[in-house]
Amino acid sequence: MSGFEINIRKLVCNKYAPLLSFVHVCRVSLIRGTSLQMRGLLLEDEGWYECRILPLDKTTDETGSNGSWTLLSITAPPVFTETSPPGVEVFVGRSVTLKCAAQGNPRPTITWSKDGRPINPQSKVKIMDGSLSFHAVSRETSGKYQCHASNTEGNVTHLTKLKVIGPPVIVIPPTDTVLNMSQDASLKCQAEADPPNMTYVWQRQGEDIYHIESLKSRIKVIVDGTLLISRLTPEDSGNYTCMPTNGLPVSPSASATLTVQHPAQVMKMPSLTFLPTGLRGVIACPVRAEPPLSHVDWIKDDKPLDLGLYPGWTLTSEGSIIIATANDDTAGVYTCTPYNSFGTMGQSEPTTVILQDPPSFKVSPRKEYRQNVGGMLVIPCQMDGNPAPKVSWKKVGTASRSLFTAAANGSLILRPLSKDHQGEWECSSTNRVATVSVRTTVLVLGTSPHAVSSVSVIPGINQANVSWVAGFDGGYGQKFTVWKEEKQEWLSFPDLSTENSLLVTNLLPATEYQFSVMAQNKIGTGPFSEITTIKTLDSLSVVGKLVPPTNLSINKSSEGILLWWSMPQSHSPNIDSFVVQSRLEGGEWINLKENISPVESQIFLPGLCKVNVLEDMIRDFHESVSLSFLINATLSSLLSS
Repeated sequence: MSGFEINIRKLVCNKYAPLLSFVHVCRVSLIRGTSLQMRGLLLEDEGWYECRILPLDKTTDETGSNGSWTLLSITAPPVFTETSPPGVEVFVGRSVTLKCAAQGNPRPTITWSKDGRPINPQSKVKIMDGSLSFHAVSRETSGKYQCHASNTEGNVTHLTKLKVIGPPVIVIPPTDTVLNMSQDASLKCQAEADPPNMTYVWQRQGEDIYHIESLKSRIKVIVDGTLLISRLTPEDSGNYTCMPTNGLPVSPSASATLTVQHPAQVMKMPSLTFLPTGLRGVIACPVRAEPPLSHVDWIKDDKPLDLGLYPGWTLTSEGSIIIATANDDTAGVYTCTPYNSFGTMGQSEPTTVILQDPPSFKVSPRKEYRQNVGGMLVIPCQMDGNPAPKVSWKKVGTASRSLFTAAANGSLILRPLSKDHQGEWECSSTNRVATVSVRTTVLVLGTSPHAVSSVSVIPGINQANVSWVAGFDGGYGQKFTVWKEEKQEWLSFPDLSTENSLLVTNLLPATEYQFSVMAQNKIGTGPFSEITTIKTLDSLSVVGKLVPPTNLSINKSSEGILLWWSMPQSHSPNIDSFVVQSRLEGGEWINLKENISPVESQIFLPGLCKVNVLEDMIRDFHESVSLSFLINATLSSLLSS
């Protein structure tokens, strides 16, 4: 068009932007003078286009010129802009997101499927902005995931194979098995894993089966994890554990018990059995039996043993002989033969019973020792025996934190004597037939008191009775302070108690308190006792039972009736008022008079002389709460029809 300039603009973000000023730019050109041609349309080409025709011989403000607007709408099938790789590996238990983003016009809809089945969002799977997210993957999460993007112009799909790797998972664990001796055992243990390069480790009682000498020549672990044991023996019984592994942590395990049934069998019988002269002794028959032992036969000196001939001799359910007092009758040669429902595997090797004297005290400690702190205390304990028995000392209960020494002659040496040495000490001596011991008490003087014990608290509504057992006073008179904890603050009561109890007052009802007791003497204070927690009682739930009035009597007159009664003997708790109720025989009670003063003992009720059969009752009230029905009387004999 001669004499004119053609200017075309595109409306972008509510602003005018020059697109073409009679120039050929890449995909855009003018044809036939004023027509705009665009090649290779893109989605971003969509928008409003304006065509303006400006005279060349005039200076005209572009922004003020009117033009012709045309809306260009572009449709396009979906195109993926972001996807996950074709294969994704993730460790079991971790999170993973499969990405899927697409563009197109209209805007594509993205859906997901796994192994051909649609996926719906749930607690462990979320779909957000087209991407599929798993919070914690499991073995079942593995599979082929397909992202499908579609609109009216077409659709595209993308396939991702998700592989969850991790340690094996046992799918068939071993089960408890009972077999007879000489049979073959098969303990299954099947696992699945990815990667699948698994090996199976089996243990018996925590030890690798290939390290057990009696077992390793008779076992085989096949490729599916099954443990085979041939020609079972009684020793094969036990707990077996299967542990499959593929090198990834943490390997699982599963256990089962193998029980081998067999006739009763004597284990290793000692050739010599030593028993303490004059003390209790045991001659054991070490037995293994499955099913359990039924009985044991004993032979002494080549003759069947008759326990009835030996007073104080008994046979236990395990087959051992218990001898109350070992004497010369005990010595001899013994053999035992155990039996169960499968029979016996034979007689034991013989054991020779030999009597030996137990250790005896040559010098014993006294029952109690009192010694000042800081000094040295030597407590003797000497033993007789052949061979010479060894003496050992220990503190009974809590171990002593302070040093102590056992001398060569068996004496206990406490130097320097400290408060921690106080308590009960035991001297013991052992030889091959018996252990003997004796105890003594050490009391250390000149120290602060020891902790009280056995703190007990009996709660009330506004008070609590705290009692305790005093510890040793350190050699001086001691007093006790009770502490309480309320609102995370510990407070002590000003009253010092010389007794073993204290009544704590001014407490709140239905409130939790903690109590502790501490002793003190002229040297100092002892440690706090253990804390005792209680809750005071609720004031509403603790109301004493009222004592009823007695001797309710009735006097009739033409104007009404007069009731009187005897006052209760006890007024604990205090009575606030009385109420008089009446009813027709079999009917409901109604109040005739309320708020009768607790000091009154009679009341006149006018207008009741025409009632047929009337019962009367007095109730008393405490704190405006009815507590009990006290006494009633029938007026039918006093009132005429």
